[in-house]
Amino acid sequence: MTTRSRLRAVRALAIAAALVVSPVALSGCAQVIDAFNAFQGQASGDQSVVVATPAPQTASSSMPFDSQFTYDGSVSLSSEVADGLEVRLDVWAVKPKRTMEWTSTNEKQLGFAINVYDHRVDEKAVLTQKRRVYLSSVSITSQTAQTGGQVSNPFQFSADPRTLVPSDTLRSDRGLLLNSFQGGLLVPTTSIRQLPNDTYGITLEFALNVSVEGTANTDASFNQQTVYQYLPIAIFTSDGEASASQTTTGGTGRAPGWGEGTPSQG
Repeated sequence: MTTRSRLRAVRALAIAAALVVSPVALSGCAQVIDAFNAFQGQASGDQSVVVATPAPQTASSSMPFDSQFTYDGSVSLSSEVADGLEVRLDVWAVKPKRTMEWTSTNEKQLGFAINVYDHRVDEKAVLTQKRRVYLSSVSITSQTAQTGGQVSNPFQFSADPRTLVPSDTLRSDRGLLLNSFQGGLLVPTTSIRQLPNDTYGITLEFALNVSVEGTANTDASFNQQTVYQYLPIAIFTSDGEASASQTTTGGTGRAPGWGEGTPSQG
């Protein structure tokens, strides 16, 4: 055997030895092999490429409960009760104004307003040109999200809106008129008090009983509906001392004199 032949034989043995590897070693090259196979498939005209689905992202530890209200300090929720007729629920944080200070132990105050907009007519149109909406009752129930898996319903609110506004506000047997020149319903503040210590979120369900006019200025065209809106609120872990010592009071930016009485929490 010539020197060149011996070199070729040595190289062949080295290559063969390199190919004799354990299954453990092969598993470490799985991604390379997959990529190679995918490339080979593309080269042969096979366009099917398997892409691994990314693992679900865990929620941020600083915001474990998804809540626009918590992010922004306020939220506007809209429901269409007829074509072009919108009932709008606005909710905002009163105290603490900083929603990251909303913990299970401190008192959490929020305000809300309910209004209606008829988009078929100009905003300044007279009432007889608008489809009227009356609100006969508003109620709020709650459900907690807790790390221990339990569920509780610590907050309740229920009221006839006619009892929350001045006596000269437009109303009828159908309820409080929402689209009058006086405006809709305003509740400047109500309180969510102590929650279970492991609460990381609470969802409020608003139920609004309304009578909706089908044709403007036509008493015979009313129909009754119940509008539901859901408001998730994040609750943060704290010993409560920072929030309890907070003395800053935030205004609602609304006209005074409406709904001074705050319904008690159930």
